[in-house]
Amino acid sequence: MEFRRITGLPPYVLGIINALKNDARRDGVDVVDLGFGNPDIPSPDVAVEKLAEAVHNPRNHRYSQSIGIPNLRKAVADRYLTKWGVELDPETEIITTIGAKEGLSHLMWVLLGPGDSAFVPSPSYPIHIWAPLFAGADVRHIRLGPGQNFFENLLEAWQDQWPKPRVIILSFPHNPTTACVDLAWMQQIVDFAREHEIVLVHDFAYSDTSFDGYQPPSILQVPGAKDVAVELFTLTKSFSMAGWRVGFLSGNAEIVGALAKLKSYLDYGTFQPIQIAATVALNEAPEYPKQVNEIYQSRRDALIDGLGRIGWEIEKPMGTMFVWAPIPEAYCDMNSLEFAEFLVKEAAVATSPGAGFGPGGEGHVRFALIENEQRIGQAVRNLRRVLTKL
Repeated sequence: MEFRRITGLPPYVLGIINALKNDARRDGVDVVDLGFGNPDIPSPDVAVEKLAEAVHNPRNHRYSQSIGIPNLRKAVADRYLTKWGVELDPETEIITTIGAKEGLSHLMWVLLGPGDSAFVPSPSYPIHIWAPLFAGADVRHIRLGPGQNFFENLLEAWQDQWPKPRVIILSFPHNPTTACVDLAWMQQIVDFAREHEIVLVHDFAYSDTSFDGYQPPSILQVPGAKDVAVELFTLTKSFSMAGWRVGFLSGNAEIVGALAKLKSYLDYGTFQPIQIAATVALNEAPEYPKQVNEIYQSRRDALIDGLGRIGWEIEKPMGTMFVWAPIPEAYCDMNSLEFAEFLVKEAAVATSPGAGFGPGGEGHVRFALIENEQRIGQAVRNLRRVLTKL
């Protein structure tokens, strides 16, 4: 049978390592999983308790609304005002999404079509690459990461590209490279987008996941950003509510309204008890992200300090729940998938191969900080035993 849109999809590289990990575990191997970025930290107690209460109310079993319940949208507006000083109208400038991946994918349907193009950082979280392609648009990869000036690379691509991009997808702190920017950087990209009438889509998944005093800026803090920009914000990492699938699109009212119109045909929103519990999380546990960050920072330090002791030197990231590690020079005869497979089979440590994040990710593996410090210590010991060339 012939299918549409998925015919050209390559095998999901990250899934290959996950399958190897599962096979090894079935064989009794204790694999330390630092691959898939699936948070292990529990969600806030107040949210869990509110969910249990709300789910017993039969009125909450009915259809909700795709734009999200009013109290939840107001709670998001309050958080933006408190944390970033950004005023948002919860009626016109915020819509709930079923996680950031759903929101981004459907947003591309209303912004892009055949004949359009989008600029996407390279490497990137996979949906940032594939969502524009699913909408029928072309994607231009803009190099980002160590040794790269992303904005200069973007300007160079702008001069060469035709047709000019309609959308630029951003995400800072960045997955997988962990690159971070400041508000002045956001200002220059907003100025560029306003001058050239480009839509900026900022995936702010790691809005609260930062270390060593760094505070990630919201693109909506920039004066004039609402003319051209929207931002995706979720509770996935900040509040460790990954499986709840609670996200939001905020910013330019016209773009938010376009997504709302599309989603009115596609879904009835997240299960209402989840929305009610998410509202409670935002309103009653606003400091929870700080507790989450303390755990991730401790794990970051344990991993990078441990790798440094065995000769694998990596700079500590200021944001995200990941470590982006160049393959050691002594092992550069392997590509990233081969190296990640080697680590699973020989060291019982699962990582994500850089190739899974597009062509710009080759030569790296990504560690996810989803195991406790004791398990990270075990991973380092396993790597010390196997990486004998270091």
